[in-house]
Amino acid sequence: MESMTTAPTGETRWLTDEEQSVWRSYLHATTLMEDHLDRQLQRDAGMPHIYYGLLVQLSRAPRRRKRMTALARDAKITRSRLSHAVARLEKNGWVRREDCPSDKRGQNAVLTDEGFDVLARSAPGHVAAVRQVMFSRLTPEQVRSLGEIMQVIAGGLQPEGADADLPWLR
Repeated sequence: MESMTTAPTGETRWLTDEEQSVWRSYLHATTLMEDHLDRQLQRDAGMPHIYYGLLVQLSRAPRRRKRMTALARDAKITRSRLSHAVARLEKNGWVRREDCPSDKRGQNAVLTDEGFDVLARSAPGHVAAVRQVMFSRLTPEQVRSLGEIMQVIAGGLQPEGADADLPWLR
């Protein structure tokens, strides 16, 4: 019987035992990490991890505002999901929407002073949680390697062009 990893072109090239182990470890670790960080932010700041990420993006944007389409792209989420998230953040008084002056169809999300204060209060606990679940467990060499690996993987998943099927284009 032919090895599953050397199948002829057109047939499935199955993962080796080592690749399968690494893949499962990756899924397990990222699921646990996302859950841990989400629970930490829910407990300490009353928001899910995705909302925290949106507030961070807005805090770094010029004048704490960003076009909704750019915010969806940078958060790697659909425009529909972003719209729902921003509506919840607006309800909390942490974000407001403004019409885009250069494009009457576009809107900007704007981080309010209250939203900035919530972010400032929740950032230390979140950074401590990230450090605890990731960086305190890795050597400096492992951190560098992980960064390089993630850049390679991300680079291969960001196709260019109008036909790219990316969430923030939907």
